[in-house]
Order: sequence, then structure tokens, then C-alpha cells
Amino acid sequence: MAEISPFQGVRYNQNKVKDLASVICPPYDVISAQEQKGYYELNEYNIIRLEHGVELSEDNKKNNKYTRARSIFDQWLKDRILEIDTAHTFYIYEQGFTYLGAKKRRLGLIACVKLEPWENKVVFPHENTLQKVKSDRLELMKACNANISPILGLYDDPGSKLTKLMESRTLPGKLLIDITIDNETHKVWKASEPEFVQRFSHFIMPKAIYIADGHHRYETSLAYREERKKTTPSYSGYEAFNFIMMTLVPFSDSGLVMLPIHRLVRGISSENMAHLQNQLCQYFEIKSSPIDKLELIENRGSGIKVLGLEAEKVLSLRLLPSVPVNEIMPQQRSTVYKKLDVSIVEHLIIEKILGFQSASDNVAYTPDTAQALKLVGNEEYQMALILSPMAVTTIKAIADAKDRMPRKSTYFYPKLPTGLILNRLDGIL
Repeated sequence: MAEISPFQGVRYNQNKVKDLASVICPPYDVISAQEQKGYYELNEYNIIRLEHGVELSEDNKKNNKYTRARSIFDQWLKDRILEIDTAHTFYIYEQGFTYLGAKKRRLGLIACVKLEPWENKVVFPHENTLQKVKSDRLELMKACNANISPILGLYDDPGSKLTKLMESRTLPGKLLIDITIDNETHKVWKASEPEFVQRFSHFIMPKAIYIADGHHRYETSLAYREERKKTTPSYSGYEAFNFIMMTLVPFSDSGLVMLPIHRLVRGISSENMAHLQNQLCQYFEIKSSPIDKLELIENRGSGIKVLGLEAEKVLSLRLLPSVPVNEIMPQQRSTVYKKLDVSIVEHLIIEKILGFQSASDNVAYTPDTAQALKLVGNEEYQMALILSPMAVTTIKAIADAKDRMPRKSTYFYPKLPTGLILNRLDGIL
């Protein structure tokens, strides 16, 4: 069963940090080096200094981006730039944004969720992870003893019971944060009433939680917990390090926008490029049409689309019925996995036809179709494999099948911001 807990969140002191919008940044995994520099310059208290600190050439074991993050965190707490809430509370979070011209709102509960190994079938993953990224997040967690940013978890909410419960607590007197950043609105309400805490915790207890965004941070937290347990003599299971800060959103939320992540490929020899379309014809029915940039950017239609093989054309691929998918795909994979477009691109096109591994330097990723068009157009990459959106419930289907999608399969738009609420991993919840 899923256990959640209110916690004493760490928040910016708005009496000292007047422009709260200038200290918030996206999560580490979508910040370019140029953007990182920009956040550093935006405000001396920008959360980038904790979330994704700059590496210096003179860094060593005693002085590096992780030790600097810890020093800054301690100093901000000492100077009351950051303050710790006195009461244990849940936080209701509303993220407002515009997607393809339509205004949307995503409503979730920020809570501490008890860590469960995947095999306990309480919290489910849907994507594979990379060890290098987990090592980075573990070092930061060990240095700061804190969750700097929340991960996104999804759950079933038939009849919208929990959504209605949250909406009933979005009262003016409970509003803690109300800011706008780049046309996105961010509102946070305090929800510490015992009745609300008890009812929400009770309703979500029998439900499974599916990780939508934050697999690396979740697996890092599991590793961090094991390290902390070794140095905790009277371990109870309710220490703060047994939990991770999540924003919990129901699958039915109308503000859930899950984008595919497209593949960009380079390093293909001229000989292979010349024969590539013929090779694709062995597995796919191919339709060539002029590039409608708006249609492509808005991801209309379905299936796999290819840019770069014909000038000013887009190729639409549909798998031939005669193709033995079960023989091409890894045998241990589920039926759900084998039918996914991202799996077909990964194993059939990138690995089998092109001869590359997905982790190769020849393969790059972007959820931005316009960027993919640009990178192929200016010949930074030879081709782009454009994927169509999947239903959000595909996450549940792949997880329930005890499988995971290829890494970098989904991108939840917009990302949850970093810096609204932090969570310390010391003490008891």
C-alpha cells in the first residue's frame, strides 16, 4: 500500500526574496550549459546553485559542486533566505500553462511518499535509467540531505474524489505562493488540516503510484536510504530518508501533457544513407509527402515520421503486417513493449537497420519537433525519427506488464519547477 506523509517543507522567505520568480529553475535534466549560466546570473539566490551547480576545473573531493551546494544550503538556512515550515503539511500545487494555443491547468499534491523497492509493486517505473545520472543525483543528495526538486507520480482517481478534495482546499487564506514565470503560473496552498491529511492519505493508500518523471531520483533515493540505514542505530522506518518528495497527479487530470521524445541520428555513412530508404521498405509501408511544418510540430496523425531522407519531404512509416515483430524485438519484452513505436524505432531502425546503439554519441533526443526540424535542416543531424504522442495510460500498461519503455520515451510538459518546496531528509516524519 502507498504511504504518504505531510512534511515540514523548506521554502524561500518572501520577506527576503522579493522576486520569487527569479529564484526558480527547471529540473537539472533539461538545463543546458547556457541556461545554467543564465539562472546563475538571474538572482544570487537562484535554486540552480543547489539543483545543478557549476563544475570548476579546480574541483576536488573537498571542494566541488556538491560540497558547494551543501555550504550554500546551510548558509541560506542560517540567513533565513530559506525557512522551514513549523507544521507538517501537504502542499497543493497548481501549474497553469498554454499548450498548442489551449490553456491548461495541472493540479497535484506535494507530499512525502514512502520509498518502496520496485518488487513490492507499490511504486512502479515505466522507463529505464542510466547509472551516470544516478551517481550525480546521489552525490547531491548525500551532500545536502535533501530533495531539492519533486518527482512526478501518477495514480488512478475514479470519480475525481481526490481532485475534488484538493480543490476544496484551494482557499485564498491558504495560498503560499502565486507567481508567473514565462507565461506559466504557479500556485501553492498549504493543506495541513488533520481531516484533509487523514482523508487524502486514506484514499490513496490502496492505490499504486506510477513514476511519470524522476526515475533517476527515485532509484537514487532507494540507494541513499540504504546508506543512511547503516548509520541509524534505532531505525524505525519513519525517518525522513525513508520518503521522497513527490507531486502526485491523477491520470485523469486534464493538464497532463505527455510528449514523445524524438530521435536524431548522425554518423551514417553516405553509402548507408543512399540505401536506407530501400532498407526501410523491407519493413514499412512508406508514404512521402511535403513537409507541413505546423502539422509536424503539432504532431498530428500517428505512427513514425522520418525527416532527412528526401529534401523538403516527410516520410510516414507504417509497419508491414508481414513483419515478424516478435522475432525482431528482444524476446524477454512484453507484448505491450513490442507494439510501441518507440520500441520499433529503437530496435528495428536504430539498432538493426542503422547498426547503432541507443546510447551511442550518434543518437540524440529532443521532445521539440521544431528543434528536430532545425537540426536536420542545418545538417547537424542527418535524419530525425519523429514519434507520435502516446496516451498517458500507456505508462500504466507498460508498468503493469512488469516492463519498461526504452529510456527517454516520454516527456511531461511542462516540467515541474525546482525551488517552490524543498524537503530535508533528517528527522522523523
